[in-house]
Amino acid sequence: MKLLEKDIKEKNFKNVYLLYGEENYLKRSYKNRLKKAILNDENDTMNYSYFEGKDIDEIKIVDTAETLPFFADNRLIIVENSGFFKESKEKIADYVNNICESTIIVFIENEIDKRNRLYKAVNKNGLVVELGIQKEDALEVWIGKYLNSVGKKMLVSNVRYLLETAGSNMDNLMSELEKLTAYTLGRDEITREDIDAVVVVEVTGKIFLMVESIAKREQQKALALYDDLLKLKEPPLKILFLIARQFNQLLIVKEMTRLHNDKSEIAKKAQAAPFAVPKLQSQCSRFTTEQLKMAIEDCIETETLIKSGKMTDVLGVEMLIIKYSSKC
Repeated sequence: MKLLEKDIKEKNFKNVYLLYGEENYLKRSYKNRLKKAILNDENDTMNYSYFEGKDIDEIKIVDTAETLPFFADNRLIIVENSGFFKESKEKIADYVNNICESTIIVFIENEIDKRNRLYKAVNKNGLVVELGIQKEDALEVWIGKYLNSVGKKMLVSNVRYLLETAGSNMDNLMSELEKLTAYTLGRDEITREDIDAVVVVEVTGKIFLMVESIAKREQQKALALYDDLLKLKEPPLKILFLIARQFNQLLIVKEMTRLHNDKSEIAKKAQAAPFAVPKLQSQCSRFTTEQLKMAIEDCIETETLIKSGKMTDVLGVEMLIIKYSSKC
């Protein structure tokens, strides 16, 4: 991303770019920034072409790319969600290896295959940028920049609480930040109480709270959270998968804590944010190692019963929650 930022800032562009990954906010942001930086006029339809979808004709892209720009330095072509990087597209790959000097092509994809010939051609002749889910420290900096731009401030602990509550998806985070900005109109600081009042808890956040309720033997609360997820149209099997993942995460944290591993090592192995480790340690302390192992096994068995048609999905997950949140 630093190289991409440098190209945009200095207006010194490669002839071809590939932006790929799960973070749609970043892909959209860099697409718009590249378009604005490359074209002297964003409304320049003479020197800008956009192709989207799985049925794009690669020959049409090549023909367009071969057309010289009209009273401009560059012709910009954006190709989005084409699937070209998971298929054999020889013509476009050949063209990228001999691209017209005045043409800039920006490919934007969700998934790619690095063995793909077109990927190798872009990597050789241009710049490949992975825009995946961002780490917590990068998101904290991004949130800080946004808050500064709107004249708001938030304690670091509350920024982390926001991430725990809303998750790491940047589109979702931006939506919640905009709501918080409007909600706190007339004052500078966004508090934890504001977050609780406004922010929608992400699915994985609800799963965390559900397992925490199970650990505390708060059965009614755990079942209420399960009901909330069902009302949000979350499939029971997805909920079961997330519960199993949470129990597995707790088992890893418990074992690594027992072995006196430091917080950063635990976070890396458990695939959790470092600031979330103390909460996970508190949660796993309410279970024995044997209970966590049994819970994971029960999740697997429940999935088998559901998929074999011996149990309905809604009931299967509910029975699992009842079993592990029971006080006796």
